[in-house]
Amino acid sequence: MGTSSPVVHGYPHLATVRAAITALHKRLSPEGLRGYATSVLPADVAFADHDDLHLGAQRVARALVQHLHLPDARMIVGFREMQHAASVELAAGPEYFIELNDRFRSHRRDIGAALAHEITHVLLHRLDLTFPGTRDNEILTDTATTYLGAGWLLLDAFREDGVSSQKLGYLTPEEFGYVLAKRASLFGEDPSPWFTSPQAYPAYTAGAAQARRDASQPPLVAAGWTGRRRYAKDRRYAAEHGGAWTEPGSPYAFEHGPDGLRVRFACPRCCQRIRVGVRGRVRARCGLCGAVLDCDT
Repeated sequence: MGTSSPVVHGYPHLATVRAAITALHKRLSPEGLRGYATSVLPADVAFADHDDLHLGAQRVARALVQHLHLPDARMIVGFREMQHAASVELAAGPEYFIELNDRFRSHRRDIGAALAHEITHVLLHRLDLTFPGTRDNEILTDTATTYLGAGWLLLDAFREDGVSSQKLGYLTPEEFGYVLAKRASLFGEDPSPWFTSPQAYPAYTAGAAQARRDASQPPLVAAGWTGRRRYAKDRRYAAEHGGAWTEPGSPYAFEHGPDGLRVRFACPRCCQRIRVGVRGRVRARCGLCGAVLDCDT
């Protein structure tokens, strides 16, 4: 959380974000994810200036606990001076202690965003879902918060003008928009009416454009002419050189399989890697999320 340093934009953490989306699908299953089909609503986490600070924080925490399906987890929220936005003690429970930066005493509209991230830490702790290293684990937490319906609060806490800026979480604003768009595609939910920050909607639309590009990469039929031409060239090269071909940053790779040349690419829904034989027009089904994909291999 900062008010002086410039906010990083773009997609520097995209590979980890995609790995986090895949991990959530694996850990929760399609049936489990459907339990998060509705986002936490603005009215449930609203915090007015005249609300009692501690009672209001407890009320918002309870709403987020219920949304994230932690019915037996009691959050005790306090405030103190600290470098980061918030922290949580991950013990066995049933009580968890969350500390928020003293700055939230006068910036109450963002308390829900900070609590959403910390309570998702509790959920992931209980699910025993973690990534190695602090950075990647925090990216996992931001991604899970957003993908499970509470992270629109984090994007809405992003504000930037000519003299100051504020952003909560480790993802860039556009990466939050990307995850929100992935969620919107999965559940048919549009979060944009909930944004109050003038900078949130442009970040969401930018992330949504990046998410749409995932669904228009070869070998998917929706790929454009330029991508199809590049794919044909790479496929020909792989066939002429023993079947192995990969390039950093490419959305696909070729390999030699038991039945000949195969192409490997990411499912545009859950980001799981899929392998199919190179044999023209096929329909591939993702074994993780069940998405059926029209491909021209």
